[in-house]
Amino acid sequence: MAQPTPEKVDRKARSQLTPVPAKTRPPDERVRDFREILILHTPEEARAEASRCLQCANAPCQQACPLHNDIPQALDLLAEGDFAGAAAVYRQTNPLPEVCGRVCPERFCQDACTLKRLGKPLDTRRLEAFVSTYARETAGVPLPEIAPATGKRVAVVGAGPAGLTVAETLTRLGHTVVVFEHYPAPGGMMLYGIPRFKLGAEIVQAKIAWLQALGIEIRCHVTVGRDVTLPQLLAEYDAVFLGAGAQEQYRADIPGETLAGVYDATQFLCRANLPPEFLPEAWQAPLHVGPRVHVIGGGNTAIDCIRTAIRLPGVREVTCYYRRSMQEMPAEPEEYRHALEEWGNFVWLTCPVEFLGDETGHLRAITYQRMKLGAPDESGRCRPECVPGLEITLEVNTAVLALGYRPAKQPLAGLTELRLGRGGVIEVDAPETGRTSVPRLFAAGDVVHGAHLLAPAVADALSVARVMDAFLRA
Repeated sequence: MAQPTPEKVDRKARSQLTPVPAKTRPPDERVRDFREILILHTPEEARAEASRCLQCANAPCQQACPLHNDIPQALDLLAEGDFAGAAAVYRQTNPLPEVCGRVCPERFCQDACTLKRLGKPLDTRRLEAFVSTYARETAGVPLPEIAPATGKRVAVVGAGPAGLTVAETLTRLGHTVVVFEHYPAPGGMMLYGIPRFKLGAEIVQAKIAWLQALGIEIRCHVTVGRDVTLPQLLAEYDAVFLGAGAQEQYRADIPGETLAGVYDATQFLCRANLPPEFLPEAWQAPLHVGPRVHVIGGGNTAIDCIRTAIRLPGVREVTCYYRRSMQEMPAEPEEYRHALEEWGNFVWLTCPVEFLGDETGHLRAITYQRMKLGAPDESGRCRPECVPGLEITLEVNTAVLALGYRPAKQPLAGLTELRLGRGGVIEVDAPETGRTSVPRLFAAGDVVHGAHLLAPAVADALSVARVMDAFLRA
């Protein structure tokens, strides 16, 4: 179907249509389980919401999307009831539309919508989630044609969004790809970082099954840097892509943080959200969480930990402590709103200085220091400074440290010539090419930028995959 020209769209009439946004389950219901809180549009609702699209000539939503999805064309097809066609439009530029439609922040396509000026932007993200999910569940996602085999072999380190994107792209172009993943199951942050109430595991598993049907081999329980090294992979394969993400968590480096009952964010989220068969052996024991939970940090991961703790049996109170103010909190506003809806508590300008244990070595209390905001630091946010004499000790049963992530060093073992930047990120000549200082080694995603959002990592991975294809054919 041809997309309507902007001149033929009655923008005034469309701008007066009533919004039909997707809904979320009521807070008092959703906190009782780990099912997705998003209620997707019905087909009729999706068509009505898509019909509000003004078909802007400059398509600000498409420009704001890291993947530059052709949102106007997709919504035009959706409005006409061509769900398969709309889903195909998204898949042209986005290998993970079901995921992005659920986890992308408002500040990408939705905030760029021209209708936001009237206070009723299109629910672009959830329409992407609806149409891609509907297409998969009703007709399945067709397998694409595979280009003639090139005879080239590529190793991909990390089965997360960046690694799987590169694997899919290069496989479709005729290269043989093997993915190495250290967790028991593929999916990376989509499975081991995003809670199930935001992204159902079945969506990730369906994508993995589709990639395997495409011919991609995924080897789990393989830790690069221990079971196999990057020099070994470079010797065996024609090119290697490093998409291991940012998996190493920052520590508090304060007394008592190794007490029982003090968890890092990844372990806490995984043990609370996933069945034992998805977990490393050391994490398969039941998670013991007491009635009072404190989460330390102010990013999206901290919010995920708050909302996860609220859903656990026996938990009565969950409080987040952040050393800056609400204005400096890096978490997305929508995530913060959801936490407030689910009765999460927040205490600002407060930083832990000591974890206190009982006679059995289990956490019993945390001493906090009051903070104030000073001059901006290198991040541009006001630097937190201690206020002498203002300390308080609070009883607590469980603490979760959500202090941020950086790339792990282990996968890089034996590759001394690889140039690294601040925080251990891998230096590349440009994010869109992914060339590292080591010949035939490419990288993209969080391992290059540090912990970031999913869509930009996928966008860079798509670009790097095309550069790798050209390199392999040269």
